Amino acid sequence: MQEALELGRGVIHPWHLDHFGHMNVRHYAPFFDDAVYHIWARMGLGYAMMQAEHGLHMVTAEARTSFVTELRAGDLVVITGAVARIGTKSCTLALSMRHAKTGVEHARYEVVEVMFDPATRRAAPMPEAIRARLAEWVRA
Repeated sequence: MQEALELGRGVIHPWHLDHFGHMNVRHYAPFFDDAVYHIWARMGLGYAMMQAEHGLHMVTAEARTSFVTELRAGDLVVITGAVARIGTKSCTLALSMRHAKTGVEHARYEVVEVMFDPATRRAAPMPEAIRARLAEWVRA
C-alpha cells in the first residue's frame, strides 16, 4: 500500500469566487480533472502508454465531489490521490483537496474510470498488467 500521490497544486483566484465570497462549485472540477491526468502518469500508466501497449485507455464514467470547507481567494491548495478500488473493467480513484499550509481538507473527489477500447467505443476488460500496477497504488 502506497501513500497518496501528490497530483497538483493551485491557488484560488478572485475569479473562482461566487457572490458568497467563496470558491464556486464549478471551479473544483478543473483542479480535480487535471489531477486525474497526473495520477495515471504518476502510477506509470499514462494514456499514451496504455494506448500503445494495450490499445486501450481510461475514460471517466462517474465523478462525485464532496465539498467540505470553504476556499477563499489567495488560498493555496494541494491535491493528492490514490486508488480506492479495482474492478474488472474499472477502478475508483479517491482524491483530496487540502489547504497547502494548514492541511485542512476542502473537498473530496471520487471518480470511476473505465477501461475503454476506442476501436469498439465500449468498456473493455482491464489487462492484468494494468491491474497489477493499480494494485500497487491501492490505499485503504
